[in-house]
Amino acid sequence: MRFILLFLVWWAMSAPALAAATAAPAAFILLDPAAMAAYKTAYKAGHQPEATRVQELLREATAILKRSPYTITTKPQTPPSGDKHDYISQAPYWWPDPTKPDGKPYIQKDGLRNPESEAMKDSETMSKLCGDVQKLGLAYYFAGNEDYARQAARLLRVFFLDPATRMNPNLNFGQGILGINNGRNFGIIETRHLVNIPEALALMNGSPSIDAPLVGGLRSWFKDFTTWLTTSPVALPEGAAKNNHGTFYDTQVVDFALFTGNTVLAKTTLQQQTWPRVPVQIEPDGAQPLELARTRPWNYTSMNLQGWARLALMAPHVGLDLWHYATPDGRGLRPAVEWFRPYLLGQKKMDKADAAGTSNSLALDVYEQASRAYPDLKATEVFAKHSDFKPVPWAY
Repeated sequence: MRFILLFLVWWAMSAPALAAATAAPAAFILLDPAAMAAYKTAYKAGHQPEATRVQELLREATAILKRSPYTITTKPQTPPSGDKHDYISQAPYWWPDPTKPDGKPYIQKDGLRNPESEAMKDSETMSKLCGDVQKLGLAYYFAGNEDYARQAARLLRVFFLDPATRMNPNLNFGQGILGINNGRNFGIIETRHLVNIPEALALMNGSPSIDAPLVGGLRSWFKDFTTWLTTSPVALPEGAAKNNHGTFYDTQVVDFALFTGNTVLAKTTLQQQTWPRVPVQIEPDGAQPLELARTRPWNYTSMNLQGWARLALMAPHVGLDLWHYATPDGRGLRPAVEWFRPYLLGQKKMDKADAAGTSNSLALDVYEQASRAYPDLKATEVFAKHSDFKPVPWAY
């Protein structure tokens, strides 16, 4: 009996390590393997613009090799928990109330970013980490240089896994408002870039640096974060958000569920949350009224469309088709994409200008992705109006 008890204790303690040691390689979730392979073949053959674009990418990745790891534990601010492993950020569009001696509680100025929020760097740190790991993964995919994978593994271990520097898998203190709360569900949109991590791991499959303990450890972190997303009182209101916040909540839950092997959660999220968003967010003519009402309408309609495209790219993994879904009155992703066409062609201008600078890059990237689903989209006409736009299969 004593032997059996000792064995059970050993098994319980060893199970996580054993699972990590046998973790399955990551698979593409957002990227199209065939499109990536075709681009790689063109690059290897010296075709243009593929060769030039990959060489630019390799130069960018080589510069990343010299960078120190990112951490959120070295920030000067201490979260309300007293634990610097916790992520913290300040609501960007909230400002001191000039009628109050201490400015509190803060008041909202939609679309106008308070410089105070930029002093909190966790959001910027995470964004840079995700961008760097993505570039390193792409560089390894195209060039096979182990230095890129080794640096990516180093960055990932320090940020997510090492006990001294890891981020706790929660956003309890994201986008707090001084004088009102310590954190809100709206902070969750700041982690939308985390979808880069599973793709980067898949790009680096076969690398000795992307070993089973690393992949298994990251899956455990993302599983814990997904549990927080789907159970925390702070997080759950984000899933109920009607606008782009709800869209990007869905993208994260579905992506992380697929990465961690929870296909049931991925499918039910798409069916029970994403599908019902279509009539709420998209008009029959493709307009997005909730985003058009903002002070930065072009920015938010483009950004929200990016979220919808990500969901459409993931849906086939659980046997669903969002690209071609439509409500009885014609609302769906296709008219949402086509709504951008006259603006991208210069035939129409927005009724209301953005309060800050704009870019066409997100809308053009989605137009390229959508052209694979809709061969009759005539995307080449749109791209011809934007000669500086060079489509790449890793934009999502």
